[in-house]
Amino acid sequence: MDFTPPPIEDGFTAEKLFNQGFSYTYDDVIFLPHYIDFPAEAVNLSSRISRNVPLSVPFIASPMDTVSESAMAAAMASLGAIAVIHSNMSPSAQAAVIRSAKSRRVPILSHPVFLPPSSYIDSPDDFADSPYILVTESGDSKSKLLGYLSKESYTNQSDKSLKVRDYMAPSAPITVPWSHDLKEIDKVLEEKKTDFVGLVKDNEVLDVITKDEVERVKGYPKLAGPGSVGADGDWMVGAAIGTREQDKERLEHLVKAGVNVVILDSSQGNSSYQLEMIKYVKKVYPELDVVGGNVVTMYQAENLIQAGVDGLRVGMGSGSICTTQEVCAVGRGQATAVYKVSSIAYKSGVPVIADGGISNSGHIVKALSLGASTVMMGSFLAGSTEAPGTYEYQNGQRVKKYRGMGSLEAMTKGSDQRYLGDTAKLKIAQGVVGAVKDKGSVLKFLPYTLQAVKQGFQDIGANSLQSAHDLLRSKVLRLEVRSGAAQVEGGIHGLVSYEKKYF
Repeated sequence: MDFTPPPIEDGFTAEKLFNQGFSYTYDDVIFLPHYIDFPAEAVNLSSRISRNVPLSVPFIASPMDTVSESAMAAAMASLGAIAVIHSNMSPSAQAAVIRSAKSRRVPILSHPVFLPPSSYIDSPDDFADSPYILVTESGDSKSKLLGYLSKESYTNQSDKSLKVRDYMAPSAPITVPWSHDLKEIDKVLEEKKTDFVGLVKDNEVLDVITKDEVERVKGYPKLAGPGSVGADGDWMVGAAIGTREQDKERLEHLVKAGVNVVILDSSQGNSSYQLEMIKYVKKVYPELDVVGGNVVTMYQAENLIQAGVDGLRVGMGSGSICTTQEVCAVGRGQATAVYKVSSIAYKSGVPVIADGGISNSGHIVKALSLGASTVMMGSFLAGSTEAPGTYEYQNGQRVKKYRGMGSLEAMTKGSDQRYLGDTAKLKIAQGVVGAVKDKGSVLKFLPYTLQAVKQGFQDIGANSLQSAHDLLRSKVLRLEVRSGAAQVEGGIHGLVSYEKKYF
């Protein structure tokens, strides 16, 4: 690939554009097209979240309590990406979420209900979201599996006063090892002519995989490769921790659960608390990668790099539900922040996570081309099937709750530590609570997003992340600032009505 600057001066180099005293967002800037000599399918977007944790897809689910729990972690890992489990829960609960996501090879996760044979079922609500109740000797997942009861058979049972043992299916359901992938489970379902199987690991029933769920996932774009698999042979999962003394105990739980990377979760990462925690993690768990942040300046980044971070998380006030810039008058436009931090981080081999401000595939192209190794997304993934929470209807639209970790609602659960406000008598919100519309499964829309990003890379003449970074730093890749009118022109306009559909 030719990295010789074009003979005709056209557009601005990133160095010139981002040193004029303006704070630019992704929408403010646009890349000029370069030369294409490869197909979009040849674009390789493999990257790293941190020094030693590779990803085949440069996408990260944000550590937010309305985005990343076990279902999101399993789905993201299956796609070759990763989710970071939020810390707005007890250390043991966070560790349990990690174990749950890592203990499977299919991006299907439910919450099976267990009962002993002597129990009674009071109402259909006892089934929760599962179509089956599993009957075990002591009513938990670790005791012997005796049989099962379907929601349909309970509904059809006229005498609701009977004990579970009186009308459960008398034989234990078919089980498969936790390591079975989708193809192997589908084969068992077909051969045994059954509607579901139990997923088992070390004699413990982990989950119930139904034929309907398998058919649903089979209908999505084909998953490429084995997903994000760590050295332990399990799917990779990240986790967020704070910088307080009690977070050292939390970290111990997470390490025992097999966490692959930890992110120090703070809105302003350049603090004595974070520097001390970085040094602690690297001393006590030298094999564990730690990502520092959040930062938006070169000075902040340099401090964390000197302390020993393996990755940097960039962004302050750019998220759709974040009000830090408005409330505290501190932050930076995300395009400027990503470029500035990346321009110093790459010299030390430290990957950069562009966190926040992602609303479409074009924003992802810009973030990665400006020097980021990965993008972290919250609102882009919230509202999906895999995001925590239940769907409801607002003004005729199916939505899920989405809230900032700086909202007062989230702070009451413990996230105020992220804003160094856990010891303050008065809590000041730096985020809001809202809702996002139903997006369907990430297993469906992220592959299309990835393809759109590849096409963007093709247009700028980059067949990989590294080539995009090289084109930018060698001054071949050029940019311009978009006026307000140019932004309008670059979007959908001039129509009486339209249907916005990308896949």
